[in-house]
Amino acid sequence: MSDQYSGPCLSGVSDVKKARAGETVSWQFSLSGDAAEANLTFSEVAGPDAETAPDWILTVTDATGAELWSSYRSRNDIAVEVPGKRDKELVLHAECPKGARYGDEVAITVKAECGGARDSMEFNASAIQSVMILKTQMDQERSAADSLAAKANLGEKDIYAILSPAGLRGYVFVEGMNTDRLREKIRDIRKAYSFIPGETSLDEINHYLTPVSAVVGITEGDIVELVNGPFKGEKARVQHIDEGKEEITVELIEAMVPIPVTVKGDSVRVIDKER
Repeated sequence: MSDQYSGPCLSGVSDVKKARAGETVSWQFSLSGDAAEANLTFSEVAGPDAETAPDWILTVTDATGAELWSSYRSRNDIAVEVPGKRDKELVLHAECPKGARYGDEVAITVKAECGGARDSMEFNASAIQSVMILKTQMDQERSAADSLAAKANLGEKDIYAILSPAGLRGYVFVEGMNTDRLREKIRDIRKAYSFIPGETSLDEINHYLTPVSAVVGITEGDIVELVNGPFKGEKARVQHIDEGKEEITVELIEAMVPIPVTVKGDSVRVIDKER
């Protein structure tokens, strides 16, 4: 049997990870080799502007979670025992800096030398925004959102968007990067209590971002009250619904001569459903 190593030293899935500020992402990879010991070297390149981009905190652990190396160390290499014919399972962790901006990224290169063979893998991650849920006083959601919006451009631009959905009482969604500074900005806002622990995602609030048709919930035969326009306060029966234009045609109940009137769907409120 040849003493020369004839296989890859490193293997694993090096997919690109997305991380929020302060969040840690991880990759599992394995080390194998004919020699009893391998040397691993780590290097980190932050971007897109290497001069100003904050450094990510890197850690390597074994399968038990024991730390083998971290970027806090002065050395960027370690010696790792290779368990014979079995792979050495390792995990690379990268913590996104709390001061990261959207699109900040890191490329981590792991180089291995064992049994006379060399191999390397690259892992990449980028910073994305956080979506947090702000608890407010009931029915004061808009007031809290307006006060926070007024502070959005003061100091660091940490707030990207504020959403106060109609019908959602006591909560406001806030999108931004540095979660610590987001908490600081609500500290003196009346009617705003605190952020709920944890974060949500755009997928989870997507239904609030999709406009709801003004005629949703209205059916032909419903009794409605007109809430604006020249017939404000009048009761009418729904005769026809145009979902494309979000309009309904109604017939005034108390009119001496039944005349069809076409109004926008948001100009009425349903007071009695067709049975």
